[in-house]
Amino acid sequence: MKIIIYGSQYGTARKYAEELAKRTNIEIKSYKDVTDIDHYNTVVYIGSLYAGGVLGMKKTLAKISQCQNKKIIIATVGLADPADTENVDNIKNSMKRQLSKELYENARIFHLRGGIDYSCLNFKHKTMMGLLYKKAVGLPEEKKTAEIKAMIETHNQKVNFVDFESLNQLTDWI
Repeated sequence: MKIIIYGSQYGTARKYAEELAKRTNIEIKSYKDVTDIDHYNTVVYIGSLYAGGVLGMKKTLAKISQCQNKKIIIATVGLADPADTENVDNIKNSMKRQLSKELYENARIFHLRGGIDYSCLNFKHKTMMGLLYKKAVGLPEEKKTAEIKAMIETHNQKVNFVDFESLNQLTDWI
């Protein structure tokens, strides 16, 4: 049995999960609706990157008691370009802190590019992004990562980098 689980705050990770489910005919659920995933032999988790973490991933994947005989695929969805190795290294380091060593080493990890629409952000996230923006623009140029540069360039805008063709790498692995 297979399942696609998504963690999405504003819809981008959900859109990727829905498209992947459509392409593969695999059951799909929000991480908020998942109670038991141990009986699935393939688990695909698509989650949005927020504040250095993947939304819902830690709590959801902790429900897997034995991962050796499972195919675990994790796809992060973020604003920065997933082709940037520094960005990917930062994401992976964060994921290592959120997952058990066994789970991290058994998972196949992908990175998808998302988007942001500042007009849809709730008050808390608008405030947080405003503070991050002020801090980011004050950094010396050599300290600005690809993720920080992307956040500065897109501040208070609506941008959409969703590319459903990037899901081909996931379907090949599934």
